[in-house]
Amino acid sequence: MTDAMTPGSRLLIVSDAWHPQVNGVVRTLFKLAEILAEMHIERHFLTPQGFRSFPMPLYPDIRLALATPRQVARSISDFSPDFIHLATEGPLGQLARRACLKQGLAFTTSYHTKFPEYLSARLPVPESWTYARLRDFHNSGQGVMVATPSLGEDLARRGFRNIRMWTRGVDAELFNPARRGTIDLPRPIFLCVGRVAVEKNLPAFLDLDLPGSKVVVGDGPELAPLKKRYPQAHFFGALSNEELAGVYAASDVFVFPSRTDTFGNVLLEAMASGCPVAAYPVTGPIDIVGPGGVVAEDLREAALGALEIPREAARANALEYSWPACTRQFLSHLRPAGKQTSRAGLGEAAAALS
Repeated sequence: MTDAMTPGSRLLIVSDAWHPQVNGVVRTLFKLAEILAEMHIERHFLTPQGFRSFPMPLYPDIRLALATPRQVARSISDFSPDFIHLATEGPLGQLARRACLKQGLAFTTSYHTKFPEYLSARLPVPESWTYARLRDFHNSGQGVMVATPSLGEDLARRGFRNIRMWTRGVDAELFNPARRGTIDLPRPIFLCVGRVAVEKNLPAFLDLDLPGSKVVVGDGPELAPLKKRYPQAHFFGALSNEELAGVYAASDVFVFPSRTDTFGNVLLEAMASGCPVAAYPVTGPIDIVGPGGVVAEDLREAALGALEIPREAARANALEYSWPACTRQFLSHLRPAGKQTSRAGLGEAAAALS
């Protein structure tokens, strides 16, 4: 916790990603909220739930807020925060940044998603254009938090400044070998968990020549096409946390084919469950898999090699990460909001931005 952050401090987190979305950003913010409550930090989340919204193009289950500058500035004023963190760069994040800059409000940001790569995978938009917009967004704050060293190095090469490390945690009680369920399929079982979307690169996993069975857990826009294309694979759809924990613990190898994730919370969940990981040597896996799996450009080689990794080694590696440590690291990077804690000043900003 920073010297300025004390029990009773008021923290505002602005996020375009929120329930009912199921992804690493939302899970991280929910766990953060739980532990902040235990620390007696008063926290408020400004999310699309407080506004009219519309479905995001290409991702209809993700809703974007239809907020005005006045509404966002007023929301900040009403909470009167001591600290402000912009978790995402979407409509709410952009409007909150505008309000903060208008009044000289100090804030921090975090970089969760390789949005330039996601966008260019769908539309003819050069990554350099999107990175330029994101660089302006994050460099206007007091620091940008990233989940892994390799991501920080990549952003630094692209001109991002004031990069701070903010890792992730795992619920080692929920994701535990003792929760092993039953999967009545030929072994070994190779598992993949995540959003079933183009950026997750699932064909790289489903095309592999592997023994046993391939299982995919998750939902998304590519689910129906992939089920039709790969009839021999087993698609379990979205599962509850308890069901997912049982599947992790009952699987032999967790295969992570994504090349664009910034961390991969599912990697920690699998390893905590005693399921070794196979992945490409890219941001996320190269930072956290370590002795808990195999990373290689040949994903089949990695998957077969992971069968030899002791399940105890996978779990021990995941136990290096905890949500309390993650939260303390987050708090250490916050900066006092300063004069923007004045309700009058923020009220003026709201009026000016109407």
